[in-house]
Amino acid sequence: MSWTNESLSETVQFFLAYLDVEKGYSEATLRSYALDLSQWETFLKTRGKSNEQPDEINRADIHAFLAELHHQGLVKSSIARKLSSLRSFFRFLLKKKYIRQNPCQGLKNPRQDKPQPRTLNVDQALSLMQTDLEPSPKNLRDLALAELLYGSGLRISEALGLNLGDIDLGQGIVQVRGKGGKERLAPITDAGRDRLKAYLEQRNGFNPDPQEQALFLGLRGKRLQRREANRILARLSKLAGLPQEISPHVLRHTFATHLLQSGADLRSVQELLGHSRISTTQRYTHLNLETVMKIYDKAHPRAGKEKKKK
Repeated sequence: MSWTNESLSETVQFFLAYLDVEKGYSEATLRSYALDLSQWETFLKTRGKSNEQPDEINRADIHAFLAELHHQGLVKSSIARKLSSLRSFFRFLLKKKYIRQNPCQGLKNPRQDKPQPRTLNVDQALSLMQTDLEPSPKNLRDLALAELLYGSGLRISEALGLNLGDIDLGQGIVQVRGKGGKERLAPITDAGRDRLKAYLEQRNGFNPDPQEQALFLGLRGKRLQRREANRILARLSKLAGLPQEISPHVLRHTFATHLLQSGADLRSVQELLGHSRISTTQRYTHLNLETVMKIYDKAHPRAGKEKKKK
């Protein structure tokens, strides 16, 4: 078998055979375990220890191994995988009574780095929003969707879940159902209102069923799906000459970034984004809609700086 390795200790080979026969692990998974445990055995030799005497291995050995992996420049996800292999190995040894205590017990994975979402600068965002397209139902829909994601900071699931009754173009607000069924009101930019109005006038071009209430429609007249929405943004980013395709989350992150760069405070932006931490934490004072709208109008690049008098 491709995962077998005569240089491995009998204890490790016994473990791998157990994973193969009793657990039915795939060849690829077994090779991964064999590689990780081979590296572990090589390290143990530098400390004068061996898996043939597993009861002599302690937590300090595990810590030293992880430190060596870090020193070698392995990324945290790879270190976490090797630690997972060791956990499985020592759980097996404990189960078979080869050891009395598990040296991996209580060890946590290294905290993973969270990559920062990409964002567009203002010029790139405006270039995307102002993509020049023929006013077909499909193009009007695509531009309205992009404007709502960037202009209102909606999650793609929130935007695609909107119904016709959720949009109030007169007031310039949209009622959003966020995570956990929580609802909030989000402002719509003046440009967003124009885009939505133009799209709604052509929405019947998708030939929807009269009972279909979805705001954004796919080519079959049903609610637009996430996969198609991703393709829409990829197409728009290409037409706008952006260096890379963008995702819906990039537009949402860009919305927040541009507001913060324009002077909006973090708490207000979190309210606009509908983050649950703000809405559920009592020590924060909720802003009323009027205050949020004023902050939004002042900070967002696509918002009207002065509202027209009704």
